[in-house]
Amino acid sequence: MIRFLILIGYTILMMYLQVSGRLNQYINVHYSYLAILSMALSFVLAIVQLILWNKEEDKKTEDHHNHAGHDHGLNKPYQRGIAYLLLSLPLIVGFMFPTISLDTSIVEAKGFNFPLSKESVGDPDVETQFLKPDTSIYFDKTDYNEQMKQALTKYVKDNHVTITDENYLEVMELIYNYPSEFIGKTISYKGFVFNSKQKEQLDTFVFRFGIIHCVADSGVFGLLTNMPENQTFNNNDWVELTGTIHSEYYAPFKREIPTVEVTKVKQVDEPKNQYVYRSF
Repeated sequence: MIRFLILIGYTILMMYLQVSGRLNQYINVHYSYLAILSMALSFVLAIVQLILWNKEEDKKTEDHHNHAGHDHGLNKPYQRGIAYLLLSLPLIVGFMFPTISLDTSIVEAKGFNFPLSKESVGDPDVETQFLKPDTSIYFDKTDYNEQMKQALTKYVKDNHVTITDENYLEVMELIYNYPSEFIGKTISYKGFVFNSKQKEQLDTFVFRFGIIHCVADSGVFGLLTNMPENQTFNNNDWVELTGTIHSEYYAPFKREIPTVEVTKVKQVDEPKNQYVYRSF
């Protein structure tokens, strides 16, 4: 019966995440079909467990004098207890813990750095990425380069590149991979402001939170901006900007990075879903 309850709990959790709109804060929305599939499988397995449990109960009634019992591999109560607890953890987290609201405090808490620099350490699969989305870890080098060059052909012919929720991560990755192809081009995009103070220097970045596959490879992606004179924004202000890409030496990273010379900017409402997702 416990197995039935856990499996039906998974079904209800998946349904709840779908209906409440919280699923897109855990996985890339392009993979939502997997959640629907897992919901259906959990339901089928729950029914199977219910049927097996009923058969076992009938068997126990017939053989109540037989003490041999059934061997399911986890004979001791504490072993079953640990197994059920581990299986229940996703349900406890999913139902009991609220989704964290996204703001610049996440950037500050993680420590702002360029993810692919020589100074970077740690497992790239789980390390929070900043500025540049990096999908190279999911492909071999040749396939990755081919995919990037093919994607680049969609934008090199245009002098003005409009960055949308759908192509945000793709374009940002291309800008960092091929900065010379974008220098001089005008771009438009939406994001939230992050004011980074390095010593006496205050720099303004405009970011979006992005998910490549799931929250494990999520990050904060965007560009350094030079705002027009007398136009300043607070952290977490959402803006829509238009500007020209150029390259600028950024001392904290000890390297040149793409920068937007902003020509037009206005404050806008925060979007309902702050995440952007990578399409493949």
